[in-house]
Amino acid sequence: MALIALSRYDIAPLKPSNRSGTMQQILEFIPIALFFITYQMSGQTISLGDWQYTLDGIFSATLVLMLATTLQLIVAKLTTGHIEKRLFWTWLAVVIFGSLTVSLRDQAFIQWKPTIFNWALALVFLASHWVGEKNLLQRTLGSQLKLPKHMWRRLSFVWIANFSVVGALNIWVAKAFSEATWVSYKLYSSIGFTLFMMIITVIMIAPHIKEENQSENSL
Repeated sequence: MALIALSRYDIAPLKPSNRSGTMQQILEFIPIALFFITYQMSGQTISLGDWQYTLDGIFSATLVLMLATTLQLIVAKLTTGHIEKRLFWTWLAVVIFGSLTVSLRDQAFIQWKPTIFNWALALVFLASHWVGEKNLLQRTLGSQLKLPKHMWRRLSFVWIANFSVVGALNIWVAKAFSEATWVSYKLYSSIGFTLFMMIITVIMIAPHIKEENQSENSL
């Protein structure tokens, strides 16, 4: 899960030498998985001594999502010594929209969060094509991937399209289907779109990585 400030994607691990990035991407699904599991446990009561708490559907699930994302941020800081911008912006969005959902008892805020976040990314990526000589994707991953300029441009527009579609589908599912359906969609689409985009990206950059490896081996 890094393309600059992304909600949950990372193409850096696509390079054979980067295995820690792949593991990090897998770990980043944990908050979403906990959100899903907590929602499925709605109505159940958790007891610790004299303390009891009855899970309250999407509101309890949102609290768990906020706590899990915050813990993820802390663990990243303790283990790596720094916090990636992508992770920070993801955490901030979850806290803002999650707090509004819990405090106002309105699930619309957390449902809109993926859409607004993805559309914002699409706009930022698009705008970067007219700022400087390199688009944002190339500036972020250019030190890890050596690609022709036209390929960086093509890859960037593929991700812009992905962010736009993911954002649109999220709010469509939220409005057209039940809350439970949206919660399930949130989990499975996160996994599905990530895998889909990783495959598409690998297909697009593989020929260039192969050429780069061949050049290095010939030296």
